[in-house]
Amino acid sequence: MQDSVKCVLEFYRELGFESLPLNYSNIKGSNKLRVASNELKDEKEPEDPSPVTRYSLPDKEDALRALREDIGDCRRCKLSKGRTHLVFGEGDANARIMFIGEAPGREEDVQGRPFVGDAGRLLTKLIEKMGLKRTDVYIANIIKCRPPMNRDPLDDEMATCFPFLDRQIEAIAPQIIVSLGKISTYTLLGIKGPLSSFSISRTRGKFHEYKGIPVMPTFHPAYLLRNPKDKWLTWDDAQAVLKKLSNNYK
Repeated sequence: MQDSVKCVLEFYRELGFESLPLNYSNIKGSNKLRVASNELKDEKEPEDPSPVTRYSLPDKEDALRALREDIGDCRRCKLSKGRTHLVFGEGDANARIMFIGEAPGREEDVQGRPFVGDAGRLLTKLIEKMGLKRTDVYIANIIKCRPPMNRDPLDDEMATCFPFLDRQIEAIAPQIIVSLGKISTYTLLGIKGPLSSFSISRTRGKFHEYKGIPVMPTFHPAYLLRNPKDKWLTWDDAQAVLKKLSNNYK
């Protein structure tokens, strides 16, 4: 318990917190420290009849290489006209956790790597506070080219690019997916209705599924840079991910 509290406090301190939103609860007669959490609305999880195929590690690496070759110098949508580099994704082909964001930003477009700007540095801190390294996980986005001026991806752009992400997920077959932000979560969960009416605040913190893989929605790191008061909620979500992984090995 002491180690968990210390980890949380160190995480907050590095992110610039001076005080924390904590509750004290009496659980089964003993006092335990717990991070306060939002009350979440029940959401119906979409059914998907096509579970992800499980590959061995060499097959996973081969599948990712073949996918990258298939994508090539992609010109399938208009985003290709303004990009510097296509951002395929990176990480361990045998990762247990896969982080999926929305789209590359300016720094990602320049370097051809996902989450390397300010938001990426915050994501890296979160991964490290989870006791992992970036090289232990896999990081990708819903689309692989930067939209102009970092605007939201359009429906046709996501429809064109998402099948490639689907093949990445199938190749890696992670035990858990962490969807970063509104657009990533909306797309992965196949939410019906307009994006404008979808709330990541109400959806985060509870597991959903994509082709049989548990999905934990949480806030995008770029949102957390603008709204630091919600960083503790993302840490709460990360703790739930670690707990589920731990339970899988019991």
